[in-house]
Amino acid sequence: MIKSLDLFLQEIDEGDWAVISSATDYPENWVIPDHSHEKHQLLYATEGVMVVHSAQNQWTVPPNRGFWMPSGHVHSLRCVGPLKMRSVFVRPDSFPNLPTETKAVSISPLLSELIKASVSLKPPYAEDSRDARIMHLILDELALLPALPLSLPQPADPRVHRICQALQDEPGDASTVADWSERLNLDQKTIQRLFRKETGMTFGQWRQQARLLLALERIAVGEKVIDIALELGYESPSAFTSMFKKQFGKTPSHFFR
Repeated sequence: MIKSLDLFLQEIDEGDWAVISSATDYPENWVIPDHSHEKHQLLYATEGVMVVHSAQNQWTVPPNRGFWMPSGHVHSLRCVGPLKMRSVFVRPDSFPNLPTETKAVSISPLLSELIKASVSLKPPYAEDSRDARIMHLILDELALLPALPLSLPQPADPRVHRICQALQDEPGDASTVADWSERLNLDQKTIQRLFRKETGMTFGQWRQQARLLLALERIAVGEKVIDIALELGYESPSAFTSMFKKQFGKTPSHFFR
């Protein structure tokens, strides 16, 4: 049973514990609207893909990877396929050495097993007990979370936002900067300058990242690589696979294993 967001946030924000884990399973296409909490959160899905949104970024997080959300940051979440969510919440004043930036993260096999074991544990944890040692080990691992290249910066400038929205709505669109320059009556150099200023990427880099992150969603729900490649504007499945491996270090067929 999925608790209402208001009740869930109340329980998290008012809890006087330093660290706790929870487990919730969500159906396909479930959306958790904008919210924030007073505790840090590690989101970890053992099954399913999460798409996490903030005002200035979005992250596509495959299964067996995670997402670190520091306290106070407003975010929303969309489930791609059924999602088995496991979370760790940490009171910031109890452990000041934890990361302060939002990021998609790698989850080590050790941390994965610790989280799975911890969801059945309830505070307070008796000093020097097995439960306490599990939670302390989790905290040690949280301090070392390595970031993954799974983010897509979202521009604030309305002109660049219009381009980015169109590229996400029609990822196979092959329009060039010159095409957008004509449509928006905006100089090509201005478009590229705005892209770098707003996203830290060139137009081409941003479109490539948007396509690859969308590919992750489609691979996760079982679509064929050949169909994904052609729909996203690649000349061939091999071109898509090469770019995918260059960005993520694995081929599409091996990424979710």
